[in-house]
Amino acid sequence: MFGLFDAIADWFRGLLIDGIMHNFTGMFNDMNERVNEIAGQVGQTPQGWNAGVFNLVRTLSETVIIPIAGVILTFIVCYELIHLIIERNNMHEFDTFIIFKWIFKTFIAVWILTNTFNIVMAIFALAQNAVNSSAGIIGGILDVDVTIADLATQLEAMGVGELIGLYFESAILRIVMNAISICVFLIIYGRMIEIYLTISIAPIPLSTMVNREWGSMGNNYLKALFALAFQGFLIMVCVAIYAVLLQSIATASSVHAAIWGMVGYTILLCFILFKTGSMSKALFGAH
Repeated sequence: MFGLFDAIADWFRGLLIDGIMHNFTGMFNDMNERVNEIAGQVGQTPQGWNAGVFNLVRTLSETVIIPIAGVILTFIVCYELIHLIIERNNMHEFDTFIIFKWIFKTFIAVWILTNTFNIVMAIFALAQNAVNSSAGIIGGILDVDVTIADLATQLEAMGVGELIGLYFESAILRIVMNAISICVFLIIYGRMIEIYLTISIAPIPLSTMVNREWGSMGNNYLKALFALAFQGFLIMVCVAIYAVLLQSIATASSVHAAIWGMVGYTILLCFILFKTGSMSKALFGAH
């Protein structure tokens, strides 16, 4: 009789252990995949991330924004010419050099406007090189097999009551981890949407670059562009730190420590990823 109860208890323990192991494996694999996805997403240029969206944004910019930027540029170069002329005592001290100076500045302004997307893509290519060069620091996020094997040893020593509590705990936390993963997904994809919105209007601020009074618009735009581009590098640094912290889970003293350690590190990752945008703008002086 007691043998039957022991067999049922062992069967139930095995069922709980399998369920807990399934929840743990799912959490670890999901986070590994999410971290690898982050590393892959931030290492792409706007053109490489989604060529269809990039072509749409570029077409809209070239057909709608560039004509407006051309009008602004025309106003600026005319204003610049008038300013250069009246600056020399209302042409009483006229110097032909100022005409050549104005022609040169106009040529540079037109060149910048006609090569707007080349300039923008050069900035993101520079940032992409930095991100891809740093990708090697993220090596082996978490060895799931080793971690699970160690946890299985700890689970075998637990009683049925503790296993029941741990099963429901791991099931609830897996749902929480999935929600956090969605937040991370929104951060990464939201950054790319922000990049597309920013580059869509690039011709207007860049058309003001050569003028002293209006040039602050273009300078601040370039700072914001560099901030967006190198935000990807900051994200990679965050992911690398997260990867190192996750390694401690494999050597956790208990299953509960492993669970809450992973949850805590993932929440920290999500919080820091939210901060990378403002941090990058602060570092580049963009506002």
